[in-house]
Amino acid sequence: MTTVVHDRPGSAGGPPSPTRRPLRLRGDLLAVLAAALLVTASSVVGWMLIDAGVPVLVGWPPLLAAWLPHVGPGTVPAVVVALLVALGGPAVARSLRWGPLLAVAYVASLAWTFALATIDGWIVGVAERLATPTEYLAEVPRTPDIAVFLQTFAERIAGRTPDTLVTHSSGHPPGATLFYVLLDRAGFPGGEYAGAVTAAIGASAAVAVAITLAAVGDRDLARTYLPFGVLAPAAVWVGVSADGMFAAVFAWGVALFALGVARRGVAGHVLSLTGGVVLGLSLYLSYGLVVAGLVPIVVAVLARRFTPLITGGVGVAAVVAAFTAGGFWWYEGYEQVQVRYYQEGEFGLLRPYEYWVWGNLAALVLVLGPAVIAGLRRAAWRPRAAPVALVALAAAGLVAVLAADLSGLSKSEVERIWLPFAVWILPLAALLPRAAARWWLLAQAVLALAINSLLATVW
Repeated sequence: MTTVVHDRPGSAGGPPSPTRRPLRLRGDLLAVLAAALLVTASSVVGWMLIDAGVPVLVGWPPLLAAWLPHVGPGTVPAVVVALLVALGGPAVARSLRWGPLLAVAYVASLAWTFALATIDGWIVGVAERLATPTEYLAEVPRTPDIAVFLQTFAERIAGRTPDTLVTHSSGHPPGATLFYVLLDRAGFPGGEYAGAVTAAIGASAAVAVAITLAAVGDRDLARTYLPFGVLAPAAVWVGVSADGMFAAVFAWGVALFALGVARRGVAGHVLSLTGGVVLGLSLYLSYGLVVAGLVPIVVAVLARRFTPLITGGVGVAAVVAAFTAGGFWWYEGYEQVQVRYYQEGEFGLLRPYEYWVWGNLAALVLVLGPAVIAGLRRAAWRPRAAPVALVALAAAGLVAVLAADLSGLSKSEVERIWLPFAVWILPLAALLPRAAARWWLLAQAVLALAINSLLATVW
């Protein structure tokens, strides 16, 4: 069965009937209030634990940040972008042709991401983010031979020698570090290029998610989502963290696979295979992306076409085979990461699971924003009234969050680590009534601006 793509501007995400609007708005606001109380509780308990000497190991729980009210060169541009997207984004999304709309959405997402990042200034907000001693760039001068790098990667994860990988390189498969090694060798060395390229790739995730929604649902749904995808508070950490780039790579893998699922014949197989290759590469960027594997499966189930899973699986297997032949076995690396995570003195061992297992969720609330919390409330309250594709993809993202949270391998810093999962939950904001979209978008923007202007985030 070929998925029929609908594109009827104005038909999706309409407001509820006037008789129901006050009741449903009250429910939305109560959900947002409950989420705000969760964030407040995590902050209060976090500070109490810090005062008691418990190694929470963050500066402003539940975020890895420090209190530092400030403005910068990105402040005014960020406010301008927020107003333009919030006030004009929904109308543009309804009226512009699909191809140009995706291009405009990417430009807007790019502008929002870089404006937020440069509230901290270009040097601090972009150029130095990936150039600290614990980040991937520290390994670039120590990687003269890629073949040797792959062959010895796993044995350098958990050791305590001068040759042991730095924190971020050791905590991820070799693909993450290799990306920056190759970027350096292509003539783009240093933190400025690394930060700018990473954020530019990460900003494209909203477009990839929209393409997926259009392929398995309809374009009206994707149109309604796009302004929320652009103006997401998650952009605070997309610019600049490598996890924002990982989120985009995975999202593009899913988007290509979804386009393949929606087509028959050679074109469909090529797209499914290409999507599988990109998804396979994402597994070598972050171990955690294995729990997001439910997302492409959901895509196939929504379209009721399962042959593309085989084609996509071939693409994934090809990537796994290539890395394994190069000397790195994914599961061995994962085992060594667990060893290092719980080594004496490591943050993974010191941070209390009992706090972070729910404190993480408070951090996720700040990544998603009030509009998504309200959308989640609507999906949970009346799931049959919501578009199946929207609920299914968001559910896949939530399952990935739950798995990562309960594993104990995501204690803190999930505001960046869970970005690959969060981008699939963000579309729930499309369930909000169109008449109120501007206000919800403004709320999203205010939260992002407050976080980036009141706190000094590490990413």
